[in-house]
Amino acid sequence: YAGFEREYADSLSIVSLADHLAKLTSRDLQRLETKVPLQTLRAVVDLAVEIGREGREGKPVGALFAVGNHRKVLAASHEQVHDPFKGYSQKDRMVNNPRVKESMKELAQIDGAFIISSDGVVQSAGRILNASAEGLTLSKGLGARHWAAAAISKETGAIAIAVSESTGTVRIFQDGYVVLRIEPMSSAMKWFDFDTEPPQSE
Repeated sequence: YAGFEREYADSLSIVSLADHLAKLTSRDLQRLETKVPLQTLRAVVDLAVEIGREGREGKPVGALFAVGNHRKVLAASHEQVHDPFKGYSQKDRMVNNPRVKESMKELAQIDGAFIISSDGVVQSAGRILNASAEGLTLSKGLGARHWAAAAISKETGAIAIAVSESTGTVRIFQDGYVVLRIEPMSSAMKWFDFDTEPPQSE
C-alpha cells in the first residue's frame, strides 16, 4: 500500500492461532436456533471436545450425542446394551455434573449414542440410532457415526454432536447438515459470553 513508509512498520501483531480457534463464542451456538438452552449445548460441546482431545486411557475415542427432543430420539433408536444410567436420579444424570461427565467419557468407549434432554439430563446411553440417511449428503471420509448424527438431526430436530475417533474433530449437526466444526485443541475450550449481552450504556 503506497501510504506506508517502506522503511517502517506501523504495527506488528502476534496471534496464537490455536488460542484463537479454541475460543468458541456463545453466539456460535445461538446460530443453531434451537430450543435447547445454551448452557446445555455448552456442557455437551465441552464434553465432546474433551473426549476428542483426551480420548480415554491414551486411546482415541469417538462419541455421539443427541441433544433435545429426546422422546423422538428414543423412539427412533433402540437399546444395544443395558442402559448404564437407568435407575439413577435426575441429579445423578446431569451432563454438567463432573462425576457424570467422567462416567460419560468412560462410556464413550462403547458403541451407541448418548440421548440428552434439553434440560441437560442424560436419558440413555449406548443407543443405536435407526433414522434413515436417505437423501443426505456428507463429505467423503465421514463414517457411520457422522451419518447417524446427520440422520437423527434431520428426522427428529435434535442437535447431534459427533466426535471423530480418528481425528478428534467435533461436528455439530442440525437438520441433516454440519453447521459447526471444532478441530481438536491442546487446551480446554474457552467460552466468551460478552458478545451475547447488550452493550452497556456509558
